[in-house]
Amino acid sequence: MNRDSVVYVAGHRGLVGAALERVLRARGFAHLVHRTHAELDLADRNAVNAFFAAEQPEYVFLAAALVGGIAANAAYPADFIRNNLEVQLSVIDAAYRHGVRKLMFLGSACIYPKLCPQPIREEYLLTGPLEPTNAPYAIAKIAGISLCQSYDRQYGANFVSVMPTNLYGPGDRFDLQNSHVLPALLRRLHEAKRAGVPSVTIWGTGTPRREFMHVDDMAGACVHLMEHYDSPEIINVGTGEDISIADLARRIQALVGYEGRLEFDPSKPDGTPLRRLDISRLLATGWTPSIGLDQGLDQTYRWYLENVGHLRS
Repeated sequence: MNRDSVVYVAGHRGLVGAALERVLRARGFAHLVHRTHAELDLADRNAVNAFFAAEQPEYVFLAAALVGGIAANAAYPADFIRNNLEVQLSVIDAAYRHGVRKLMFLGSACIYPKLCPQPIREEYLLTGPLEPTNAPYAIAKIAGISLCQSYDRQYGANFVSVMPTNLYGPGDRFDLQNSHVLPALLRRLHEAKRAGVPSVTIWGTGTPRREFMHVDDMAGACVHLMEHYDSPEIINVGTGEDISIADLARRIQALVGYEGRLEFDPSKPDGTPLRRLDISRLLATGWTPSIGLDQGLDQTYRWYLENVGHLRS
């Protein structure tokens, strides 16, 4: 990409899209185009084609997606598969039809089988059953990967697919019902401290292990890959390190200063027992992560206090 290239970030108001725009602007990309959902429904193929015809983006980051944690995926499976399939088909097809030079599709680490060998290598895709709690979302993401690879194979389109691990950071959703585990824990423990409650109950056993990546690190990796990676083969984006949910909760407990008890409810689902990405392919391109978990948690909590937490204090 040149600094004067026209770059479209689909989903620029989400956690990932906002981070991509921050990184792009910091690196001197001035010609960023985007639309809010009210301005452009990405599930409307005619509207998306009209947008591409008018703006003529040269590079596209497809970060728009309906996302959520275990509870949201269990409650709205049809929404998760339908919405994501519609958006992916609209944007990927429009990118081909309007001559986009390169598109990056952002998938998810949940595409891999539930009981995958660890760390997870890219070639483990489709080698076993998915985690049932988020299978509709994962299937939609797998379809997006196949779309990109099929357009590359049939038309020579330079469409690449990256698979980020669990993300967190400024701009995350802190909805207790629908957010992912890290922001949900941060908000719950913050509010428990404010209310002085003696204990907090956390879904599951606390034993599952997850890899967490600060969203600005992920965005930096994606911009790097947009400039240095041209293979249709998927590529993992993560830190290569994991932590148990119980240990994550204790770190957040110490960060927010909550002095009550943490109790785990094994009657609730754990999800995949272990998920850590093999990032050898990413490291081979010359990029390495730079934001550690403690630093990232501290930054995220400060953002929460300044933008969300004070509204509930």
